[in-house]
Amino acid sequence: MNQLIYNQKKIPKSKWRYGFRSSAATGCGWIAVHNALVLMGYQVYPERLIRYFTWQLPFIHGNFGTIIPGPALYFRKRGFGVKMEVRKKKFDELGKNSDACILFYYWRNKWRFGAHFTTVQYQDSKFVGYNTYSNSTGPDVYGESVVGFLKKRKYFGAVLIGIRKLS
Repeated sequence: MNQLIYNQKKIPKSKWRYGFRSSAATGCGWIAVHNALVLMGYQVYPERLIRYFTWQLPFIHGNFGTIIPGPALYFRKRGFGVKMEVRKKKFDELGKNSDACILFYYWRNKWRFGAHFTTVQYQDSKFVGYNTYSNSTGPDVYGESVVGFLKKRKYFGAVLIGIRKLS
């Protein structure tokens, strides 16, 4: 499947199971990798990504999602140039110098707390995200800065993974 996934909540619960749960519930990690590969022009097979990430932590099997360095490990293992950044002041520079990025962050909404992976790419002087919100229907424009987007949404604990295509 070589189409971007804009909203994981729209994936039918019986399609692309991730551990004991549906990809709609915990699949943001493999979906971010999928979208990054599609944006960089590679052929993608969701079932292979799910199998890889399910077995990345053998006893967890994706039931709690994907581990934070999981996408970086995936791309590094396949020979891509990868840089993980935790210093927010470096996010925009890394994003502009990458072919695609994966952004991880924590969110909080009153008493609810969670984490999410999303794909980000710098296009036409702005950052664009994929699979950002539960109501996304297409690309989400973050604006001129990933850091500004995180501050505006009050997301925290972020990590940006910059990915460069295979040489």
